[in-house]
Amino acid sequence: MEQIATKFVKWRVPKLITLRDCPVYKVRERLNNGGRLSREERNWLTRNVKECVYFKRGIAYMGYHFDFSDVLKRYFVKQHGHIAEYYAIDKTALRSVLYGRIEDIVEVQ
Repeated sequence: MEQIATKFVKWRVPKLITLRDCPVYKVRERLNNGGRLSREERNWLTRNVKECVYFKRGIAYMGYHFDFSDVLKRYFVKQHGHIAEYYAIDKTALRSVLYGRIEDIVEVQ
């Protein structure tokens, strides 16, 4: 059984069990139990990982780090003449969170 989240701040935060109703906890718990995600949940996860300023492959929430590195794939995206690195659950989810014309998406193993 994989750990749900780890505390990454020094100050006091609520107990992890009190966050059971938040979306990030539910998604991590479902993945830990071998469940599958819907398209909306995949897009949501990719968007929140992309927007997280603390971690590249996780989500920061209420002082906890929810790590999704076991399900995320690494992609290089060429867009507007520049290449950027993103982590996403799949190409469809990545396309849903990027704006503008995408020239190419390459999955890196």
